[in-house]
Amino acid sequence: MVDDATLLTLAHELGTALKNKGWSLALAESCTGGWAAQSVTAIAGSSAWFDRGFVTYSNLAKQQMLGVGADTLEQYGAVSKQTAEEMALGAIAHSSADISAAITGIAGPEGGSATKPVGTVCFGWSCKNGQILTQTEVFSGDREAVRRQAVKTALTGLLQLTLATDL
Repeated sequence: MVDDATLLTLAHELGTALKNKGWSLALAESCTGGWAAQSVTAIAGSSAWFDRGFVTYSNLAKQQMLGVGADTLEQYGAVSKQTAEEMALGAIAHSSADISAAITGIAGPEGGSATKPVGTVCFGWSCKNGQILTQTEVFSGDREAVRRQAVKTALTGLLQLTLATDL
């Protein structure tokens, strides 16, 4: 189980890395409902490196706030690497951030299918230089466990991308 201390440690490490580079962060969240943003804003001084968060739970919100294409949602669904990619790119485009992460998934306990079971979460990470990474995971556990693992994965990916990238 991913605990609060783990998420706070990751958020602190991410904040230090972003601050050292002079970068700011935007988050686009669906199934985590702002939990990643809560984790980073729990760090004192995060206003120096956290620009904004988008909680886009509905497909319409993903389209209106992040520019996710209706055709993408229709063809691939909200829980897809394509949607996560467009969410991450949209977070960059609709903010002043240098780096972003997007999280969209099926936290459960219902809503899964044979091809996208409960626990399926898609991630996107983007930098303002145009770099984009995506990843899909299938987490186990109850709704809270899936969401905690999703936040941890998003923050870990952001930290790795920040440390490995120059704009």
